[in-house]
Amino acid sequence: MSSTAIVGAQWGDEGKGKIVDWLSAQADLIVRFQGGHNAGHTLVIDGVTYKLSLLPSGVVRPGKVSIIGNGVVVDPWALKDEMARLAEAGVTITPESLQISESASLILPIHRDLDGAREGAATSGAIGTTKRGIGPAYEDKVGRRAIRMYDLTDEATLRTRLPALVAYHNGLRAGFGLPEIDENHLLQALLDIAPHMIPYLAPVWRTLHTARQQNKRILFEGAQGAMLDVDHGTYPYVTSSNTVAGQAAAGSGSGPGDVGQVLGLVKAYTTRVGEGPFPTELQDDTGQRLGERGHEFGTVTGRQRRCGWLDAVMVRQAVQTGGITGLVLTKLDVLDGFETLKICTGYELDGETLDYLPARADLQARVKPVYETLPGWSDSTHGIRDWAKLPAAAQAYVLRIEVLTGAPVAIVSTSPEREDVIVRGPIFS
Repeated sequence: MSSTAIVGAQWGDEGKGKIVDWLSAQADLIVRFQGGHNAGHTLVIDGVTYKLSLLPSGVVRPGKVSIIGNGVVVDPWALKDEMARLAEAGVTITPESLQISESASLILPIHRDLDGAREGAATSGAIGTTKRGIGPAYEDKVGRRAIRMYDLTDEATLRTRLPALVAYHNGLRAGFGLPEIDENHLLQALLDIAPHMIPYLAPVWRTLHTARQQNKRILFEGAQGAMLDVDHGTYPYVTSSNTVAGQAAAGSGSGPGDVGQVLGLVKAYTTRVGEGPFPTELQDDTGQRLGERGHEFGTVTGRQRRCGWLDAVMVRQAVQTGGITGLVLTKLDVLDGFETLKICTGYELDGETLDYLPARADLQARVKPVYETLPGWSDSTHGIRDWAKLPAAAQAYVLRIEVLTGAPVAIVSTSPEREDVIVRGPIFS
């Protein structure tokens, strides 16, 4: 058995799309195990750009099996639209190429309503969600009120499950001045979407078990990043699921020993979308330069990302909490032409130096980065695929990251093109 989990080691947007696509070409099964359609991956294959939000990246490659695991919350209408867009781009999706866990919970229109109402009502301390209903859907899942995929297969079950869910949400909606839910309309919407989802439903845990017995290569594809993890991230400015590699097992129906190599995606600098603390953020010309050179706009939201120097303290914490065995360093070429570079090696807080990010949000907001300065390089790294051809200063930068984070850099990405990578370590194990 050979498997790899790939997860973000910062605040998401680390360039997973290209790397997951590159890895999926070598895998047999690609599994999404958490999150929803608030995640975004951009793939460029043979000059064609594909933007995915919910579907695993392997879905655009013939001969691969893509799986949406039980840890994902699924908006069936958004999934239907995404599949239709891919069909227009020439991608054929069948029940043989896509399986959806029958246990996955649904995102309903009432979840989107609640998400938007909460975010709009927050006069201060807004989380900065995508307003797509992800959080409220997870709330109903753990509250045991959720509609799950297998409920779509039986109208009688839906009629039994909906009243309690509707009653709960009507109480919340009253506080926001939203109209009561039309239960019959919601039921009909579910009955209408059901035929589009049912053919893809499967006990995906069995599919994965069989694949392991057949020594298939499995790629577990994470969304967002470690610092958005609901337990280990910059709470409350986090997503509503566990984003660390441990969730790959629980979110797919696999055992923890079935997740082998864990690769953590890290940009050569740091970005963040939305609200929340960001110790190394640069609100100056350098930050603007990083954003412009890196084309830092969210795939899903289109929002401009905040930019700053690489935070090695945060990445080291992600390595330790997420069991990361190797790093994938992306966007190295964005740093071409900088005379000097900085890496955060610690934080200063009330006269003390910390080597970790505190759990309390107010302390996270107050820490000041302690920087180490390294020389930059003037030569271009764009498109380089050979380690020996990197400028010496670029090599030194990568090696310093290894020392500061405690994890080897297994892959270096030097452009958006999928083949422009330098492989320095094992990929599947």
